[in-house]
Amino acid sequence: MKYKLLVLDLDGTLTNSKKEITPHTRETLIKAQKNGVKVVLASGRPTYGVAPLAKELELDKYEGYILSYNGGEIIDWKTGELMYKNLLNHEVLPYLYQCAKDHDFAILSYDGEYVLTERPDDEYVQKEVKLNVMKIKKVDNFLESITHPIAKCLIVGESTRLAVLEREMHEHLKDQMGVFRSEPFFLELVPKGIDKARSLAVLLKELGMNKEEMIAVGDGFNDLSMIQYAGLGVAMDNAQPIVKENADYITLSNEEDGVAYVVEKFIFEQV
Repeated sequence: MKYKLLVLDLDGTLTNSKKEITPHTRETLIKAQKNGVKVVLASGRPTYGVAPLAKELELDKYEGYILSYNGGEIIDWKTGELMYKNLLNHEVLPYLYQCAKDHDFAILSYDGEYVLTERPDDEYVQKEVKLNVMKIKKVDNFLESITHPIAKCLIVGESTRLAVLEREMHEHLKDQMGVFRSEPFFLELVPKGIDKARSLAVLLKELGMNKEEMIAVGDGFNDLSMIQYAGLGVAMDNAQPIVKENADYITLSNEEDGVAYVVEKFIFEQV
C-alpha cells in the first residue's frame, strides 16, 4: 500500500515537550511532501494556533491542509479556502457558561488571534494561550462577548474535578453536542458529530483518496477516532493507554522524533 496522506496531531505528537518541531522531523516531513505525500495537521487548537506550524512545514507550498477545532474546520492551506466548517449552536452557550461558573472553572472561546475569557489570570487559560501563541482579551461578560460564529468553547481546570464535570455535561448534552477532554485539564465543547475521523472522511472525498491511503498519528483521547479510522493508525509511545490499544503500530515518543520514524518506516521504505 502506498500512503498518500499523513495526518498528524500536534501536541504530544508532532511537537516535543517544548512545543517545537525538531529539525530532523521537519526535514523528514519536507522530504515526504516533496515526494508527493500530503500532510494534514489535525488538532483541537484553533486555526490561528495551528498556522505557525503549518508555515514551518511549508504546507502552503506543498498543498497541505489544516484540520482545526478537532475537525470543526478544514482549510486548504495553499489557497486559504475553508473547505468545511461546523459551528456551535449559540443557544447552548448559556448552559455551558453556567456549568463552568457553578464549578468554578474558567470558560473560553476564540476570536481570530484572541482568546476570550472572563478569567485571564487562570493558570489553565494561560496554558491554552501559550500553547497557541495567542493573545488574551478579557471580557466582562463571556456570553455577551460571543456575537460571532464559533467552532468550540473550552472549559479548563484541575483534571480530577474536570472529569466529574465532563461526565455530568456529557450526560446532559450527549444528544446535542460533543463533550470530551483533549487534555486532562481541557474540556472541549464542540458541535455534535465533530471528531477528527468524520472530518477526515470529508477531506478524503474531496481529494479522491480512500482511508487505506492514509496514515494518522496521535497520542490523545481526541486522536482515537482518526487512529481507528485510518489505513494505518499510529500511536506515539507517550500516548494514552487506550490510544495504544487501538493503534496498528506504536512509534517512538514525541521526544524521540516518533513522527519522523513513522515516515521513514512506512513512506520512504515503500518508495
